[in-house]
Amino acid sequence: MSKIYYKSTEEIELIRESAVVLSGALAEIASVIAPGMTTMSLNNLGETFIRDHGGVPAFLNYNGFPYALCISPNEQIVHGFPSDHVIQEGDLISVDCGVIKNNYYSDSAYTFAIGEIDEERQRLVDTTMQCLYAGIEKAVAGNRVGDVGYAIQKLAEDNGFGVVRELVGHGVGIKLHEKPEVPNYGKRGAGIKLEEGMVLAIEPMINAGSAGVKFWSDGWTVTTKDNRPSAHYEHMVAVKKGKADVLSSFSQIEEVLKKKRE
Repeated sequence: MSKIYYKSTEEIELIRESAVVLSGALAEIASVIAPGMTTMSLNNLGETFIRDHGGVPAFLNYNGFPYALCISPNEQIVHGFPSDHVIQEGDLISVDCGVIKNNYYSDSAYTFAIGEIDEERQRLVDTTMQCLYAGIEKAVAGNRVGDVGYAIQKLAEDNGFGVVRELVGHGVGIKLHEKPEVPNYGKRGAGIKLEEGMVLAIEPMINAGSAGVKFWSDGWTVTTKDNRPSAHYEHMVAVKKGKADVLSSFSQIEEVLKKKRE
C-alpha cells in the first residue's frame, strides 16, 4: 500500500465490470440464504457463481485467507471463516466478497437479516446502511478522507452505536487493498484530499454496543469485544466532481430480498 493508483476512465469501466460479477454473486447468495443453511454452503455458491461468470475469487489465498468469501455472523465483524455454522432465524450474516476480472479488483459487502430480527438489530442494519451512503455522499473531488469518516462516525454515534477503529476502508482496483486508507471516523477537512481517478472501498463496520474488538487466534476473524452484534456494508466508488460514481450495486440483492418477503 505504498502509493495511490489513479484510474483512467477505461480502467474504471473495467473495475465496474468486475463489480457486476461481484454484485451478482451477492444477489445469488441473497436468493438462497435462509435458516438451516451453513455458511460454508454460501461460500461454495459464491465461488461457483464468480467462476461461472469469468471471475476469480479475490479473497481466496489472499495473504493466506483460505476461502472465497468472508462470512461473519452476528458478533463477528469481518473476516469470518465459512464453516458448518448453521444460520438461525434472527441472525445477522455479513457477506464480504471480492472478484478479479480483467485483472481488476472489486470489493463489496452486505449484511443479511435472517427472517425476523429484533428491534436493536434492525436499527443497527438500517443505521449502518445509512452510514455507508452518508460516507459516499462525501466521497467527491475536493473533499478529504476525514470528511467521509466524520459523516459515518457522526451518524453511527448519534444513534448510540460503536464505530470500529482497527479496520478501515481503502483504495481498490489495481490491487485489493491500496492507499488511501478510508477510516469510518475522522475530522472534517482532515486527511488526504480526494481527487478524480481514485477508486475507494467505503465500508462502515458498526457495532451495536462498544467500538471495542477482539482478534481471534486464526489470524483473521474479528469480533465485538462485548459480543453484541455488528453490521457491515461496503460499496466501491469512483471519486468524481459533485457526486461519487458507485461501481458496485445492491439493487439486485434488494430485488431478490423483496421477492422473498412477498
